[in-house]
Amino acid sequence: MALKIGDKAPDFTLVSKGPDGPELVKLSDLVGKTNLVLLFVPMAFTGVCTQEFCDITSGIKDYEDLDATVIGISGDNPFAQEAWAQKEGIGIQLLSDYEHTVAADYGVAYDQFLPEANLIMGGVAKRSAFVVDKAGVIQYAEVQDHPKDLPDFAAVKAALQGLS
Repeated sequence: MALKIGDKAPDFTLVSKGPDGPELVKLSDLVGKTNLVLLFVPMAFTGVCTQEFCDITSGIKDYEDLDATVIGISGDNPFAQEAWAQKEGIGIQLLSDYEHTVAADYGVAYDQFLPEANLIMGGVAKRSAFVVDKAGVIQYAEVQDHPKDLPDFAAVKAALQGLS
């Protein structure tokens, strides 16, 4: 079951590809500094995921003006994420949930990802958006069952506007 508004955001430590190699990023180190928008996507190098993160990158100032940091999370390894970011010009931090534990903790993991397309991969993250306030509490939660459906980013921004 996906997390909901009012739940404490589960802490995690994930890998990001930094300028000097892999870096560990811990949610609890980010909480309190800024509001967070956690965007889970199924996988790198796919059309909808690429479009989502490119659109977020081009409009990142809107989120910064709302005192928010946007973080993308997928089950891809950090080196694939870095190649994807460089190829497509994605400017948000990408975190690797390679073992799909965070997707499971947030309740957004598919049991079977697109079996009708012969992509039977358990644990892949559903396209999801969570707004986490500076106290580490979820203030917005949206989980899409179909991987082509994007979150309601106007609602994400509205949730951020309500935070101080």
